[in-house]
Amino acid sequence: MKCVICREGETTKGVTTVTLERDDATLVFKSVPALICDNCGEVYLEDEIGSKLLAKTQEAARTGVQVEVRNYALAV
Repeated sequence: MKCVICREGETTKGVTTVTLERDDATLVFKSVPALICDNCGEVYLEDEIGSKLLAKTQEAARTGVQVEVRNYALAV
């Protein structure tokens, strides 16, 4: 797909690191599947993946996690 940010690049499948914060919790998810613009580097996540990451972050915030790093394949 054409990048909606730079309007120049095309997105290709890859992996990225996503950092999410909720209240006092910060979660870092590594090796997250994504589409990445080959021109500007903008990252696009599928809706299902984004929803799973948000749910895991909310769960971590409820359990009192302050900082956590997870591999995406093991986190979902």
